[in-house]
Amino acid sequence: MLRIAEELNRKKMSTEIEAPSINRRKFVTSLGLLGTAAGLSPLSALAEVQNVAIADGVMKCKPYLQAAHTKGITVRWITNTPCYSWVEYGESADKLNLKARQIEDGMVQVENTLHAIPLTNLKPSTIYFYRAVSEKPKSLERRAIAFESPVSTPVYSFTTPATTATDVNFLVFNDIHDRPESFPVLMKYQGDGKKDFVLLNGDMFNTQTDENQIVQNLLNPLSDLFSTGTPFIFARGNHETHGKFARSVGNYFDGQENKYYYSFSYGPMYAIVLDSGDTKSDQEPVNGGIVDFDAYREKQAVWLAQEVKKPAFINSKFKVVFIHIPPFYIDEDAHASNQYGKIWLPILNASKIDLMLCGHTHKYGIHPAVAGKHNFPIVIGGGPKDGRRTIIQVKANQQALNLKMTDDTGKVVGTLKV
Repeated sequence: MLRIAEELNRKKMSTEIEAPSINRRKFVTSLGLLGTAAGLSPLSALAEVQNVAIADGVMKCKPYLQAAHTKGITVRWITNTPCYSWVEYGESADKLNLKARQIEDGMVQVENTLHAIPLTNLKPSTIYFYRAVSEKPKSLERRAIAFESPVSTPVYSFTTPATTATDVNFLVFNDIHDRPESFPVLMKYQGDGKKDFVLLNGDMFNTQTDENQIVQNLLNPLSDLFSTGTPFIFARGNHETHGKFARSVGNYFDGQENKYYYSFSYGPMYAIVLDSGDTKSDQEPVNGGIVDFDAYREKQAVWLAQEVKKPAFINSKFKVVFIHIPPFYIDEDAHASNQYGKIWLPILNASKIDLMLCGHTHKYGIHPAVAGKHNFPIVIGGGPKDGRRTIIQVKANQQALNLKMTDDTGKVVGTLKV
């Protein structure tokens, strides 16, 4: 699994252009960016993309980017039927002279519906153009291997991170709760500058039902906004642990050291993502005896104790922690935060953390550091109802980290400077 980059540059990372002429059916027509100075511009054709893709019968969603680093990135998409898929890419939109496939144990994968194609050996700080291609197999019998005509997406582009970056600019969403219409509303207030990534800080869904929910309520809206050209990072919330499809959610995202808890560096920031699991005790009847989050959080404590000893963490300018459930400022009696407060907080308090970003409470707020309790400010994003939804922009350089939280009317409801 590819590791998320240590540093990203500020170059443009979201562009969609007309595909060059090829002898393949396209599952969508090329759609132009609306164009704003902010760099993550919403597209107005979600319904058109969905309808054409489903009608075509092959591709279920547009490609989305994961696991960006200076020399590589992973392109993901989903097909409605098992397919042989690949990515054609290159440094020119009209010369996609490179090809990448998903290969496991010496076998090219030709019967997947989930496609995760790593592009490797890329140049840092370079614009690459790419398209995703899929074709259904007719026969996979030896000496009779045959496929139907392939389909391809338009050509998109991304920029690989620079090896040396002095700043970072990113967005944070939390607690969308199966309201995909919230994404374009909040994106209007994304703030200035090109974004290096978008972090989803838990509870994108209410309860996990099936793949279509992930496609319709997350992947399609995000691809129409930015994810064909700007990567997003997925952090699990407690609602992602609920429902019959909860154990499959991790199959749709990658880029983590561990599946749901991991670290990454971007410019002056070292980030740690922790998974608080479900709020309730493992013994609660609602959990049916089929979870063990206490042991899981204890495992993360062991990992965290080693993580904060790494030179990259110690020498970073800013240390930021992402946890969906905050350790304090919760109305409910949350078993999760009570437990991890005893095993994670002592480590974090002793490690000179600069900021913790959370969600879960649906009440936005910026809580200053309280010595001996939490030695760092805790910022909690709001949501999911109208009037309580927020988008958070974080910008950091070698001098300062600045945070701005904006509600769904465009009102700035909190700022913080570290």
